[in-house]
Amino acid sequence: MEEIEKRNLGKTSAAVSKLGFGSGGLGELSQRISEDEAQRVLQAAWDGGVRYFDTSPFYGCGKSEHRVGHFLRQQPRSEFVISTKVGRVFKAPRDPEAFDGSFRLGEQKFYWKGGLPFEFEYDYTYDGIMRSYEDSLQRLGLPSVDLLLIHDLDFLFHQTEARVNAYLEQLSTSGWRALSELRSNGQIRGVGAGINELGMIPRFLDVVDLDFFLVALSYNLLDLSSLDEEFPLCRERNVGIVSGAVYASGILATGPVEGAVYNYAPASEEILEKTRRMEAVCQHHSTPLAAAALQFPLAHPLVAAIVPGAIAPGQVEENIQRFRHPIPAALWSELKGEGLLPEDAPTP
Repeated sequence: MEEIEKRNLGKTSAAVSKLGFGSGGLGELSQRISEDEAQRVLQAAWDGGVRYFDTSPFYGCGKSEHRVGHFLRQQPRSEFVISTKVGRVFKAPRDPEAFDGSFRLGEQKFYWKGGLPFEFEYDYTYDGIMRSYEDSLQRLGLPSVDLLLIHDLDFLFHQTEARVNAYLEQLSTSGWRALSELRSNGQIRGVGAGINELGMIPRFLDVVDLDFFLVALSYNLLDLSSLDEEFPLCRERNVGIVSGAVYASGILATGPVEGAVYNYAPASEEILEKTRRMEAVCQHHSTPLAAAALQFPLAHPLVAAIVPGAIAPGQVEENIQRFRHPIPAALWSELKGEGLLPEDAPTP
């Protein structure tokens, strides 16, 4: 096993492997996965040198944390970094017969194909965050986690300005005290926020003292909008970045095929055409598009790690191969020359 380089994450004391593992898929959003297969996925990541694992109570309504914890508590605690999230509190459903595991992203309704039969309420208060933290330790079977993230406090999940403002107020006047206490007491090593869309980084930085962000959709080969305002604000405050959507939720892994997904929705013709042009440049340099997509975010000095997910050991192995694939500097120059990347975009 070749060791994966580690980087310090923002203002935290955590050094994370540049290639991490995002465990959303182990919550069974797209398809069911057996317990044995889930453990083989995690073993493949570990065998490949991955030492940073990100999870959340939301993924499969607790199932991802159970699976990640089962694996990690068999590993030496000093060798890995784990992050999980707060902002939702889970409990048994009021009507078990009617429970379907559904949730909304904007106007779209999604279902966990598997997952566990628990429903949630959003709760960014002191008590809600402390309960979420303690519940996560129980599900993981670990006495500590390294990093906590405020999860999904944005418009993709809350839709309206009134709801987003109300939850930000709840966080700043109540919940933040819990996170600050856990950090100052040494129970966690850093506090972040997981965000899905542009515009939330400045709002968070205005109200709480975060160490890092996990950016899901606004920094990848197809979307560099975070470079304009958001990343410069983070640089000013020494706030780190984890990149959580290197494949833009699908298309940069699959390529511009029929039915390709971009930002959790069918890709537009404009995105398909841009992806075709990028893929042609990559082919010219004997590089898979997915390898370029996976390595690209790590060129930014704020980005400490990427956390692509996987639901099969072979997918983990592909990600590791893409991470290690040599990419000539001429590929990045050609992407810029073709107007597919801005001239000032950081590239490997």
